[in-house]
Amino acid sequence: MNILLINHYAGSPDLGMEFRPYYMAREWQEMGHKVTIVGATYSHLRKKQPEQGAQNIDGIDYYWLKTNTYNGNGLKRAFSMFLFVFKLLTKNRFLIKKYSPQAVIASSTYPLDNLAARYIARKCGAKYIFEVHDLWPLSPIELGGLSKRNPFIRIMQWAENYAYKHCDAVVSMLPNAMDYMIEHGLAKEKYFCIPNGIVKSDWDYAWPLPAEHESLLSRLKDQMLIIGYAGAHGIANSLRSVIDAVAMLQQKNVALVLVGTGQEKDNLISYVQKKEIENVFFLPPIAKYEIPTLLSMMDVLFIGLQRQSLFKYGISPNKIFDYMMAGKPIIQAIEAGNNPVNEADCGISVEPDNPAAIADAVLKMKLMSKEDLNKLGKNGKKYVLENHTLDVLSKRFIEIINSV
Repeated sequence: MNILLINHYAGSPDLGMEFRPYYMAREWQEMGHKVTIVGATYSHLRKKQPEQGAQNIDGIDYYWLKTNTYNGNGLKRAFSMFLFVFKLLTKNRFLIKKYSPQAVIASSTYPLDNLAARYIARKCGAKYIFEVHDLWPLSPIELGGLSKRNPFIRIMQWAENYAYKHCDAVVSMLPNAMDYMIEHGLAKEKYFCIPNGIVKSDWDYAWPLPAEHESLLSRLKDQMLIIGYAGAHGIANSLRSVIDAVAMLQQKNVALVLVGTGQEKDNLISYVQKKEIENVFFLPPIAKYEIPTLLSMMDVLFIGLQRQSLFKYGISPNKIFDYMMAGKPIIQAIEAGNNPVNEADCGISVEPDNPAAIADAVLKMKLMSKEDLNKLGKNGKKYVLENHTLDVLSKRFIEIINSV
C-alpha cells in the first residue's frame, strides 16, 4: 500500500532525531510498501536541517514543509506547530495527487496534525491512524507546568479528543495508556501498543568514533568505571541527579560521560564547573550509526526521568533498547507504569531524582564481578532481541492497518 506518514520532527541517521519514522519506513519498504514521510524543515531534535520540498533519503521519499526556526518551548515553537498543520492542509491536493495514500498516519507527538491527517485520509478514502509518542496535552501540563486553562492547552486537548474519536486505530508507544485514551473518547477495540525498538543491522558494523570521543573514553577506560549516558540533555532527563551521584564518588575511580545535546546542556556544564566536579565529562552528539561503538566503550549505562505522575502510563524510550542491545548493565532511575530493566533483569532500578540511591547503585555495580556484569548485559540483549526489533514491530504495525 501507499503510506503517508506525517511527523513534524521526522529525521534520519544523517539528519538526527527522531528516528522511528525513518526506520519504520525502511522496514515497510522492504515489505513492498511505498512510504512518504512529511516533515518540517526545522526541528529542535535534529543536528542538521533539510531544505524545503521533496528529498529521497536511503530510498525513502520525504517531503519537507517550510516552517520557522525556534529555540526552547515558547511561542515560536507553538507557532511552528500551527504553521506545519496549516501547510499540510494547503498542500493536501498536491500530497494526494503525488503520493495517492491508502493509509495516513499522524505521528507528530502533538495531536494537532490529526486534523490534516483525517482530512487527507477522507479525501482519498485512506485509513487514518493516530500514532501516540507522548500524551498531549498532558505532557506539557505535567512536565512544562502549563495550566489546563491555557488557550494552547485547550486547543491541543480538543485535537487529542478529536483524534481519539475519529481515527481508525491508535498505535501507542506507551503500554499503559489505554484507560486514559478511552476516557478521552477512544473505542477500546481501536487501541494497539507498538513500543520502540532497535534495528539489528545497525549493530553489524562498528563505526569509528570522532577523535574527541575516542580519546577521552580510551583514557578513562584504563583508570575508571565509566558510567555512560547518550541522548537528550533536557530537564525531564534528570541528569543533575546522576551528576550529583557521581560527584559523591570522586574518590572511587568512577567517571560519568554524557554524550548529546539539549536545552539543559549549557546549564549542566556550568553546574559541574561551579561545583568543581572533576569526574563528569561532556561530549558532543554523534551520528546514530556511531552509537553502538560509543556504548561498547562504556561499563554501565544510565537512564533517568524526573518523577512525574505522567509516567504511570508507561515508558518506551529508544535509549533503553539501545542500551540493552549494547549488552551493558543499566542503572534506571525512573518511576513508571512499566519497568523495562526489571522485566529484562539487566540492571538496577532505583527511584528517580535521588542522587544517593543512584550512587549506591553505581557502587554495587563497581563491586560486581565482570561475570555478573556481563550476565546482566546478556540478559538485556536477549530481551530486546526477543521483544523489540523493528522488523517484528513494523510487521505488527502493518497488520493493524490491514485489520481496521
